[in-house]
Amino acid sequence: MTRSRLAPGAGIVTVPGAAPVLRTSGGEFLRIDTGGVTAEALVRRLAGEEAPDEDPQAAELARLVEAFEAGGHAVSAPPRAPLAGRTVNVLGDPLLAGPVARCAGAEGAEVQPITPDRVAELAQAVPDHRAEGRVAVVWCLDSPVPEGLWDAADGLPDRRIAWLRCHREGSHSWTEPLAAAPGDVTSRHVRLRRLAATPAHRELAAYWAGHRTPDTGPHPTGASASLIAALLTADLIAWAEAEATGGGGGVGGTGRQSGGLPARRRLRRIDLRDLTFTEHPVLPVPDVAPLPAPAPAGTRSRSDTAGARP
Repeated sequence: MTRSRLAPGAGIVTVPGAAPVLRTSGGEFLRIDTGGVTAEALVRRLAGEEAPDEDPQAAELARLVEAFEAGGHAVSAPPRAPLAGRTVNVLGDPLLAGPVARCAGAEGAEVQPITPDRVAELAQAVPDHRAEGRVAVVWCLDSPVPEGLWDAADGLPDRRIAWLRCHREGSHSWTEPLAAAPGDVTSRHVRLRRLAATPAHRELAAYWAGHRTPDTGPHPTGASASLIAALLTADLIAWAEAEATGGGGGVGGTGRQSGGLPARRRLRRIDLRDLTFTEHPVLPVPDVAPLPAPAPAGTRSRSDTAGARP
């Protein structure tokens, strides 16, 4: 028979002279009403130790264990890795792509290398409903984004392929919001929002276009690359959890959110000099309606004649 044990991160604290307390995986302390069960018996049972034959507390102990299971504080099998069953395609500069591949693989993902041409093909391919919500592309750059490089990849969310990316501008690296469905924030949206948010929009646009002096770094070190990879992997986990709970089909699905901004609305700026980062909210940019076609010569539009008299 499969026996439940304490869930990872949970534990029982035995306070001398007081009832036992559950420390949840989230760090809360909850008093345990053990009824007629001793604290020692409960600890032995949830630690996986065998109970004595004909234990008179067996029925009450089973009821307590069921309560732990219902609350998610005890499990009968180890939980699946958060990215198990997901394929994560990684490309870009090796000093960043390598740590991302290792982190995603450690969390259960099947990690594969991919080329820019293959990314463009995925963005144009007929949607595969069997793979929806199970495939991601992560593109990492140790430089500003060249003009047009990510244009094709911005079509990935329309195919329900998660699209996650990062790049560096001088001493700052940026991780952009994960896009996983139509209407999410793409790299184009981020560029437009950043231009709109700064009075130096002409200078920023020129910087992105390559009108700048040669790059002087700093390049990511082992520590900063690990930090960036961990943040990107956390966004992938939020995406996978949202898909698993049915919350990934719209722009608001974000998975478990312990605080801060949702993964699909969050732009991070990482300072490579001191390994600090800030989070900034960002929304998609609605499409602009096309201007009306010019009226043929000699005619007037309705608005031109709205105030005219016969």
